[in-house]
Amino acid sequence: MALINEHYLKLKAGYLFPEISRRVSAFAKSHPGMKIIKMGIGDVTQPLAPSVIKAFHEGVEEMGNAETFKGYGPEQGYDFLRKAIAENDYQNNKINVSAEDIFISDGSKCDTGNIQEIFGYDNKIAICDPVYPVYADTTVMAGKTGVCSADGYFENIIYMPCTEENNFIPQLPKEKADLIFLCFPNNPTGAVATKEVLKKWVDYALENKSIILFDGAYEAFITEKDIPHSIYEIEGAEKVAVEFRSLSKTAGFTGTRCAFTVIPEKLKACDSKGEMHSVKPLWMRRQTTKFNGTSYPVQKAAAAIYSENGKKEIKTTIRYYIENAGIIHKSFSAMGFKVYGGINSPYIWLKTKNNMKSWDFFDKLLNEANIVGTPGAGFGPSGEGYFRFSAFADRESVLEAMERVKKLFS
Repeated sequence: MALINEHYLKLKAGYLFPEISRRVSAFAKSHPGMKIIKMGIGDVTQPLAPSVIKAFHEGVEEMGNAETFKGYGPEQGYDFLRKAIAENDYQNNKINVSAEDIFISDGSKCDTGNIQEIFGYDNKIAICDPVYPVYADTTVMAGKTGVCSADGYFENIIYMPCTEENNFIPQLPKEKADLIFLCFPNNPTGAVATKEVLKKWVDYALENKSIILFDGAYEAFITEKDIPHSIYEIEGAEKVAVEFRSLSKTAGFTGTRCAFTVIPEKLKACDSKGEMHSVKPLWMRRQTTKFNGTSYPVQKAAAAIYSENGKKEIKTTIRYYIENAGIIHKSFSAMGFKVYGGINSPYIWLKTKNNMKSWDFFDKLLNEANIVGTPGAGFGPSGEGYFRFSAFADRESVLEAMERVKKLFS
């Protein structure tokens, strides 16, 4: 008899975003012709940049010519893209990351979910609360937790509350954590970490021989000076941190799929006997066994964002979304809501009024204003009573949505 992985049964409900889609689909089916403005799932709306499209076409044309055709590529990514990333995202900013430290993939969602495979089952995992649900859900799926308690927390995970009281910045855990997920700019709160904050985490990891799994998917949206774009700006981080970056939001690759993970040569972890091992070869082994690499045309398109024209085009698109965030932030603030994020992040995090539950707020917006957002409770128990809006809708829809909510809450 075939047996299922019973750890999946610990997940009490469907993954957050499919559940949102289910509710929206049911509403649309019962209200045909109704215009629904979607500002929940963080999917982009602006097209790929011209430089990216040009390179994409070139890559496809190469695949149609025997002399330039590409079959299996290197699982860790083509050198031309790895070198472009290392130079532009790191070395030009005086960060010591080499092309050999970079692994190209088809998405940070996959990488942040798969990274735990190369670490032991006895590791204690720490995650922020609220935060991107993949960190906790994949920990559960891997069998590293107990059951989910009545308060929404899984046994054997160290939760680090991010609340108004601590400015949505997690505090160092009192219990020793082995693997620590950090996400800055944060999804969903939009909070950012200063160098002083990140130094505390790096020092903690060095002292406790922990490893930080740093999700920097939204670093391109940082607008304020002196906010670090990479954890490797902190001295010693190359010994204790893995960094994840994505082109999904940065360059509109949500449907094109391209991201990368950085694992420095100096990063090491120990085995059960206390002997130290480099982490990079383990990830290389995992990728070469389970992943055949990102397609050549996609990687060629990705490299184009580092061209002179590509950089300008990408900045223009990012500015467009940040302006959307500003419109949303200003509109809800004017209606008396407590609003966070939207300055260094494409996400706006607001507190509901009168202690309204997150999913109740979701239903109210959907049913009465035909607007879709994301209930904060879906990101963790500490997200209850909050709501996330994505700034990735087109400008016309953002403006219309804000007019609708003004009528709803006036």
